[in-house]
Amino acid sequence: MSKFKNIFRIVLLGLILFSCNTSKPGNTNTNPKPTEFRIGVESTKEAKEFYSWTSDRIPLVSAHRGGPYPGFPENALETFQNVIEHTPSIIEFDVALSKDSVLVLMHDNTLDRTTNGSGKVIDHTFEEIRKLKLVDNEGKETDFQVPTLEEALIWGKGKVLFTVDIKREVPFEMVVEAIKKYQAEAYAAVITYSVDAAKKVHSLHPDLMLSVTIRNEEELKRFEESGIPVEQWIAFTGTSERSPEFNTKLHEMGVFTILGVLGNLDKSAVARGDQLYVDFVKDGADILATDRPIEAAEAIKSLIPEKSSKSKYFEIK
Repeated sequence: MSKFKNIFRIVLLGLILFSCNTSKPGNTNTNPKPTEFRIGVESTKEAKEFYSWTSDRIPLVSAHRGGPYPGFPENALETFQNVIEHTPSIIEFDVALSKDSVLVLMHDNTLDRTTNGSGKVIDHTFEEIRKLKLVDNEGKETDFQVPTLEEALIWGKGKVLFTVDIKREVPFEMVVEAIKKYQAEAYAAVITYSVDAAKKVHSLHPDLMLSVTIRNEEELKRFEESGIPVEQWIAFTGTSERSPEFNTKLHEMGVFTILGVLGNLDKSAVARGDQLYVDFVKDGADILATDRPIEAAEAIKSLIPEKSSKSKYFEIK
C-alpha cells in the first residue's frame, strides 16, 4: 500500500493533525517514534458527553476485532497499536473464557483459525493458550500471543475507546467485574444484542455505556421502554444502511449511530471506491464499524468539522 497522499487533518482546536508521513499497513514506518492518535475519556460523565450526539460530532471508525491487517492478527494488542498509529479509533474486541476461567481475547469458540493451536477455547487452560502464537487473516503465524481482557483494559487507558463483545459462554458478571477492577468504565462500553442483555448489564453497572442494536422503529420502542437512560445508548444500526430519516430520529434523541460496514459494505467500498464511506456518514452514520479502519478513516477525514465540542477528547502523542 502506498503512503497517505494528503494531510489527514482533524482540527481539534487547531492542534491535532494527521501526519502525511503515516504509513499504510505493510510498509515500514520511517518515523523513529510512531505517532499515537489517542481518544481520552476519563469518567463515565465524560463518556456520556462524548457519545451524546451533536451536529459538530467528529465521525469515527471502529476497528472490528481490533483492526487486523497483514502481519497483525485480530484481537491482539499489537494490532490495536497499529491502528492508533494511523488514526484515532474505537477498538472493538471479543472476550472468551479459558478452562480455568481466565478472560481472553478471542472471537471464535475454537483456537484453530486465529492461532497455531486447535480445539475449543473453553477446553484449554490459560497457560496452554498463552503458549500459542496468533495467526493473521492470511494464515501467517506471528510472534504475538493471545492477550487477556485485563491486559487490554490496562493498555487502552487514555488511548482508545473500547466496545467489548462478550461471547455466549462468558458471564456478563465476570466482564463487568474486570471493568470495575481496572476502573475502565469511562472507556469500555459493552456490546449487547437484545433488550434483556442490555438490561442485565445495566443492572450490574448502571453507569456503563452500552452498544445496543436498534435497526428499526420496533427495536427503538423496546429500548425506549427498557428503563435504560438514552444517554447510555450507542445505537448499532445493523450491517445494512438505514435511512437518513431514521438516523436523524436517533440523533434528535442525542444518540450516536454505529453502522456495521464490515463484510458486504466494506467489500463494496473495495470494489466501487472508498467514497462509499463518505456517503454513509453523510446519510447519518457517526461511527463506521469496519474491517478497514485505516482506509475508512482516510476517506471520511474531509467530513471532520473545523471546530467541534468533542475535540478536547482527542490528542496526538
